[in-house]
Amino acid sequence: MDVRQLEAMLAKGRDSPLLRFSLGKCYLDLADYPQAVTHLAECIEQDPGYSAAWKLLGKAHQEAGDLDAAQLAWEDGVAAAEKKGDVQAGKEMTVFLKRLERKRLS
Repeated sequence: MDVRQLEAMLAKGRDSPLLRFSLGKCYLDLADYPQAVTHLAECIEQDPGYSAAWKLLGKAHQEAGDLDAAQLAWEDGVAAAEKKGDVQAGKEMTVFLKRLERKRLS
Protein backbone atom coordinates (compact mmCIF):
# COMPACT_ATOMS: atom_id res chain seq x y z
CA MET A 1 0.00 0.00 0.00
CA ASP A 2 1.37 3.41 -0.86
CA VAL A 3 1.17 6.62 1.10
CA ARG A 4 -1.71 7.99 -1.00
CA GLN A 5 -3.89 4.99 -0.22
CA LEU A 6 -3.07 5.26 3.47
CA GLU A 7 -3.78 8.99 3.50
CA ALA A 8 -7.12 8.30 1.78
CA MET A 9 -8.02 5.83 4.52
CA LEU A 10 -7.17 8.43 7.15
CA ALA A 11 -9.24 11.06 5.33
CA LYS A 12 -12.21 8.68 5.44
CA GLY A 13 -11.96 8.59 9.23
CA ARG A 14 -10.37 5.17 9.55
CA ASP A 15 -7.78 6.37 12.07
CA SER A 16 -6.02 3.70 14.12
CA PRO A 17 -2.59 3.05 15.61
CA LEU A 18 -1.80 0.60 12.80
CA LEU A 19 -2.76 3.12 10.12
CA ARG A 20 -0.66 5.83 11.78
CA PHE A 21 2.26 3.42 12.12
CA SER A 22 1.98 2.48 8.45
CA LEU A 23 1.87 6.14 7.40
CA GLY A 24 4.84 6.94 9.62
CA LYS A 25 6.85 4.09 8.12
CA CYS A 26 5.96 5.15 4.57
CA TYR A 27 6.99 8.74 5.21
CA LEU A 28 10.19 7.56 6.90
CA ASP A 29 10.99 5.46 3.84
CA LEU A 30 10.34 8.55 1.67
CA ALA A 31 12.70 10.62 3.90
CA ASP A 32 9.81 12.95 4.84
CA TYR A 33 10.83 13.02 8.48
CA PRO A 34 8.40 15.69 9.74
CA GLN A 35 5.43 13.70 8.39
CA ALA A 36 6.90 10.47 9.78
CA VAL A 37 7.22 12.07 13.21
CA THR A 38 3.66 13.41 13.07
CA HIS A 39 2.10 10.04 12.29
CA LEU A 40 4.30 7.98 14.59
CA ALA A 41 3.66 10.38 17.47
CA GLU A 42 -0.08 10.06 16.86
CA CYS A 43 0.26 6.27 16.79
CA ILE A 44 1.90 6.37 20.21
CA GLU A 45 -0.72 8.81 21.47
CA GLN A 46 -3.37 6.27 20.54
CA ASP A 47 -1.38 3.25 21.79
CA PRO A 48 1.52 4.11 24.14
CA GLY A 49 2.64 0.49 24.19
CA TYR A 50 3.28 0.28 20.43
CA SER A 51 6.98 -0.60 20.68
CA ALA A 52 7.67 -0.61 16.94
CA ALA A 53 6.29 2.93 16.67
CA TRP A 54 8.61 4.16 19.41
CA LYS A 55 11.53 2.58 17.55
CA LEU A 56 10.65 4.27 14.25
CA LEU A 57 9.84 7.58 15.97
CA GLY A 58 13.37 7.65 17.35
CA LYS A 59 14.77 6.85 13.92
CA ALA A 60 12.70 9.61 12.29
CA HIS A 61 13.94 12.14 14.84
CA GLN A 62 17.53 10.97 14.36
CA GLU A 63 17.30 11.21 10.58
CA ALA A 64 15.83 14.71 10.95
CA GLY A 65 18.85 15.68 13.05
CA ASP A 66 16.99 15.98 16.37
CA LEU A 67 19.16 13.72 18.49
CA ASP A 68 17.60 14.82 21.78
CA ALA A 69 14.13 13.86 20.56
CA ALA A 70 15.49 10.56 19.24
CA GLN A 71 17.00 9.79 22.62
CA LEU A 72 13.75 10.60 24.42
CA ALA A 73 11.71 8.48 22.01
CA TRP A 74 13.98 5.48 22.46
CA GLU A 75 14.14 5.88 26.23
CA ASP A 76 10.34 6.03 26.41
CA GLY A 77 10.19 3.18 23.93
CA VAL A 78 12.40 0.96 26.05
CA ALA A 79 10.13 1.64 29.04
CA ALA A 80 7.02 0.87 26.96
CA ALA A 81 8.57 -2.31 25.57
CA GLU A 82 9.56 -3.52 29.03
CA LYS A 83 6.08 -2.80 30.37
CA LYS A 84 4.55 -4.75 27.49
CA GLY A 85 7.09 -7.58 27.63
CA ASP A 86 8.43 -6.84 24.15
CA VAL A 87 12.00 -7.88 24.89
CA GLN A 88 13.32 -7.71 21.32
CA ALA A 89 12.15 -4.15 20.67
CA GLY A 90 13.55 -3.06 24.03
CA LYS A 91 16.94 -4.55 23.16
CA GLU A 92 16.99 -2.90 19.75
CA MET A 93 16.21 0.53 21.16
CA THR A 94 18.85 0.05 23.86
CA VAL A 95 21.39 -0.59 21.09
CA PHE A 96 20.20 2.54 19.27
CA LEU A 97 20.66 4.56 22.47
CA LYS A 98 24.22 3.25 22.90
CA ARG A 99 25.06 4.11 19.28
CA LEU A 100 23.61 7.58 19.75
CA GLU A 101 25.72 8.12 22.86
CA ARG A 102 28.87 7.01 21.01
CA LYS A 103 27.97 9.35 18.13
CA ARG A 104 27.64 12.27 20.55
CA LEU A 105 30.99 11.51 22.17
CA SER A 106 32.89 11.34 18.89
